[in-house]
Amino acid sequence: MSIVSTEIEIDAPAAAVWAVIMDPLRFDQWVTIHRSVTLLSSEPDVKGAEMEQVLHLLGLTFKVHWTLAEVRAPRFAEWRGRGPALSHALIRYNLSKLDDQHTLFDYTNEFNTPGGPLAQIANRLVVGSSSEHEARRSLSQLKQLVEHHWR
Repeated sequence: MSIVSTEIEIDAPAAAVWAVIMDPLRFDQWVTIHRSVTLLSSEPDVKGAEMEQVLHLLGLTFKVHWTLAEVRAPRFAEWRGRGPALSHALIRYNLSKLDDQHTLFDYTNEFNTPGGPLAQIANRLVVGSSSEHEARRSLSQLKQLVEHHWR
């Protein structure tokens, strides 16, 4: 299993950040590996909501079926995903109020690709470093997006 964890301070209240990160139709504005959402529950921010997302990483395009397993608006969300070849992922969004105008967004992605011990080592070395880079880029784009619209 590989774990990517990063955080960013955003100069906007938690509710403004939450509105963007919980709207799958806005993923294309900040998630760097996002390509499309092909299936979407009518209420994407309610526990049990499902979506099918097309992602692109390391030259590969693939689908992940996500279920919102836990949600405590506007502070915490946990998405559980199933991808190709029995791969699976878990994404956590954790928002902390620094003050009325500043939010700390803590992002964690745990993912497991199929294969034996050698595949898991390769997964951590190749996919893990690329995923960490893309997570930092995505959070930087989120910060710019939210702060631009908030001001």
